[in-house]
Amino acid sequence: MIQTQSPPDALQIANRSFRSRLMTGTGKYRSFEAMRAAVAASGSEIVTVAVRRVQEGVPGHGGLGQELDWQKLWMLPNTAGAKSAEEAVRYAHFGREMAKILGQEDNHWVKLEVIPETKYLLPDPLGTLQAAETLIKQGFTVLPYINADFHLARRLWEMGCATVMPLGSPIGSGQGLQNAAAIALIIAESPVPVVVDAGIRTPSEACRAMEMGAAALLINTAIAQAEDPIAMGRAMGLATEAGRMAHQAGAIPVKTYASASSPLAGLVGSAVGS
Repeated sequence: MIQTQSPPDALQIANRSFRSRLMTGTGKYRSFEAMRAAVAASGSEIVTVAVRRVQEGVPGHGGLGQELDWQKLWMLPNTAGAKSAEEAVRYAHFGREMAKILGQEDNHWVKLEVIPETKYLLPDPLGTLQAAETLIKQGFTVLPYINADFHLARRLWEMGCATVMPLGSPIGSGQGLQNAAAIALIIAESPVPVVVDAGIRTPSEACRAMEMGAAALLINTAIAQAEDPIAMGRAMGLATEAGRMAHQAGAIPVKTYASASSPLAGLVGSAVGS
């Protein structure tokens, strides 16, 4: 998981490097067994854990800390459920303590979510900025979940956030990359890794996000709620790799008209001199 030497094309966030560019979540699985198997099949090395839900023993979350091998996986505590900046900061501290208890004493990471309403689950930009500023001052590595807003993203990376994580579409909606143009603008300008988070439904959408130049993806519902989460986890992992490879390879430009793939010179029946 955590490399002393970065592997080729490693995902680098803050002072950590990872082979996989797919992050996965732990919510909405039908069983712990399915979660473990799907995470393993995906190849993911960074796994999010909703601190509040673990602490409150929400069904499907109680005992979560013991269900995954944190010697091999890097925990990304998240502040899901926080409706204000103050709540998010409090949950971040709980998450840091949870990571320490599970053996990751140098883990100061937090996926920052500030979502004040439950119908649309859209992040609050002002609350996110406020919480991010506080947490950075307190020594956290902050990965903020945001709307696909270029100016907000810029404020956050200038503030010192380790990534920006714009949503493709609302959490769990399966609507795909509804914000592709806005995300592409953020990718083009961001000096920190851009992680597309939320809304991805299929491997083709995951691949497209990586082809656009995203540094990584965070996918939960599309894997956890699939008919076969293990197969979907593997498919999403492969799609992430394929999209990254395609981005690096450089796709051909779009043309208005057809362009023959075979040369015309030397064809049978073509004129050869006079």
